Amino acid sequence: MTPTQPPPFPPPEPPHGADAGSGHGHGPGQGHGHSHSHGPAAPVSRHLRKVIAAILVPFAAAVLIGLAVLWPGGAPAHERTGVGFDRQTQDATVTKVVEVSCQSVNASGSVPTGDTSTAEGSSAQQQEDGTCKKATIRVDTGDDKGRTFNEIVQPDQSRQLEQGQKVVVAYEPSAPEDLQYSVTDVNRRLPLALLAGIFALAVVAVGRLRGVMALVALAVSFLVLNFFILPAILQGSNPLLVAVVGASAIMLLALYLCHGLSARTSVAVLGTLISLLLIGLLGSVFIDWAALTGNTDDNTGLIHGLYPDIDMSGLLLAGVIIGSLGVLDDVTVTQTSAVWELHEANPSLGRRGLYRAGIRIGRDHIASVVNTLVLAYAGAALPLLLLFSIAQSSVGTVANSELVAEEIVRTLIGSIGLVASVPVTTVLAALVVSADRPAAGAQEGRAPGRAQGPAQGRGQVPDARSAAGRGGRGRRRKR
Repeated sequence: MTPTQPPPFPPPEPPHGADAGSGHGHGPGQGHGHSHSHGPAAPVSRHLRKVIAAILVPFAAAVLIGLAVLWPGGAPAHERTGVGFDRQTQDATVTKVVEVSCQSVNASGSVPTGDTSTAEGSSAQQQEDGTCKKATIRVDTGDDKGRTFNEIVQPDQSRQLEQGQKVVVAYEPSAPEDLQYSVTDVNRRLPLALLAGIFALAVVAVGRLRGVMALVALAVSFLVLNFFILPAILQGSNPLLVAVVGASAIMLLALYLCHGLSARTSVAVLGTLISLLLIGLLGSVFIDWAALTGNTDDNTGLIHGLYPDIDMSGLLLAGVIIGSLGVLDDVTVTQTSAVWELHEANPSLGRRGLYRAGIRIGRDHIASVVNTLVLAYAGAALPLLLLFSIAQSSVGTVANSELVAEEIVRTLIGSIGLVASVPVTTVLAALVVSADRPAAGAQEGRAPGRAQGPAQGRGQVPDARSAAGRGGRGRRRKR
C-alpha cells in the first residue's frame, strides 16, 4: 500500500452535533441516543414511513372515535341481589375463638339417618360428634364499625378462623339483626400488595427504564379495562365492538410506550392487528357454530340475571380477543426485533433471506408459546378436569360439555392467532427493513470498526468511504 493510497477503512469520525450518541457511531456517546427502542434500528426511508403512517394514523383515529362514541358514563346502578360478589362487604377482625361442642350449637339435634360413607353423611357425623369453633368478629369499617357478632365454624369447613385474623364480612340489611353479618372471605390485601410491590421492583431492577415503561403500560391497560371496556359492556354496547376498540387502544398505548415510536414498533402493531382480526373472525364463526352461550357458571348466570340485554356469547368472544392480546404483543415484538437484528448483523441478506432466518426463530417461539397457553388454561381448569376424572367420564364427554368446550375454543382460537402472527409479522418486518437497501447505501455510516466477515468487509468499503466523506452526516436517520 502506497502512502497516497487511501486506507480500506477510514478512521471513525468523532460525533458531531445531532450525530453524537446516535447509537451507530463509536465512542463515549454510543447507544445512548435511542435507549427507549430495541437498540440500533435499520434506517427506513421517509417514503416508507409515510406508507406506514398512512395505515396506522387512520387506524388510530378510528380507535379514538370508537372510544369517544362508546365511552360509558360509568357502570349502570342496580339493586344488590346479595348473591355471590353482588353483596355489601366490610372489613373485620376475628377477636376471639373458642371451642364448643358441635351438638350444642348446631340447629339439628341428631344425625340424619343414611349412609355415613357419603360426603353428606360424613359431614353430618362430624357436625354431631366433632368440636366446632365459635368465633367473635368485630366489624372495622362502615356504619356499624365496632359492632361484633358470632359465627360458628364447623370442623369440616375449608376455612378455619383464627384469633387476630383479618376477614371480609358480607352485610345483608334485610336479614334479622343477629344474622345481618357473615364471614365471606379472608382479607388478603396485604400479601397481594406486597407481592405486587416485589413484582414491580423486579421489573424495574432488570428492565430499568424499559421496565418502568412496561409498568406504566400495564397501568394504562387496567385503566382502559376498568373505565371503558367493562362499563361499556354493562351499559349494553356490543361486547365484540367494545373489545376490538379497547384492545386496539391497549395495543397502541402499550407497544409505543414500551418500545418507542419507530418503524419497528409500527410493524409489530400491524402484525398484532392482523392477528387480532383473524382471532375475531375465527372466534365469531366457531363460537356461533359450537352454540356456546357464554353462560356456564354462577357468575355469568348472575351477570345475565342482572343485565339480561348483555350478549353473553359476544362477551365470550370479547374475552378471547382481550386474552390473546398480551401474548400476541410478545410474539410480534420479538419477531420484529429478530428480523431487525438479523438485518443489522448481515445487511447483505435480502427480504427472502431475512424471512427464512426470522421464521426459523419464530418456529421455536411458536412451540413454547402454544404450550404455555394450553398449560395456562389447563391449570386454571384443573379442579374441573379433576372432577371429570373422578366421574370417570370419557374424553369425548368431557370435551363436549359447554364449560370445557368453551375453554377448548378459547385456547385453540388464541393459538391459531399466535401461530399466524409469526409469519405475518416476519413478512412485514422483512419487507420494511429491506425495502430501502439501495437508498440506505452506506447503512448510515456502518461502523468501520465493527467485526465483519471478509465478504461483508469488502462490500462495505465504498459505503464506509462515502460515509467518511460526508463527515458522518448520513447517520441521522434511525427509523
